[in-house]
Amino acid sequence: MIFAQAYPAITRWVEGQGWVEIGMDETGDSLVRALDPGGLVWGSDGQVGTADEALRALEEALREWFEQNGM
Repeated sequence: MIFAQAYPAITRWVEGQGWVEIGMDETGDSLVRALDPGGLVWGSDGQVGTADEALRALEEALREWFEQNGM
C-alpha cells in the first residue's frame, strides 16, 4: 500500500504544515512526533508498543488537529 493512502493526514502534514520525527526521543517517552515551526504538536506516549501503532495514533491525532483548526 502507498504511504499516502494509508496515512493521508500524515502526508498532508509533511507536505504543508510541518515534519515528523520517528525514533525514541531523549526522554524515551515518544517514538513518533509531529512538529511545526512552533515546536511539538503531538508526540506518542509510552503506551505505544510498535512503530505501526505509533503511526496509526499520529494519523488519528493529525486528523483531529486538522479538524480543530478548520483545515
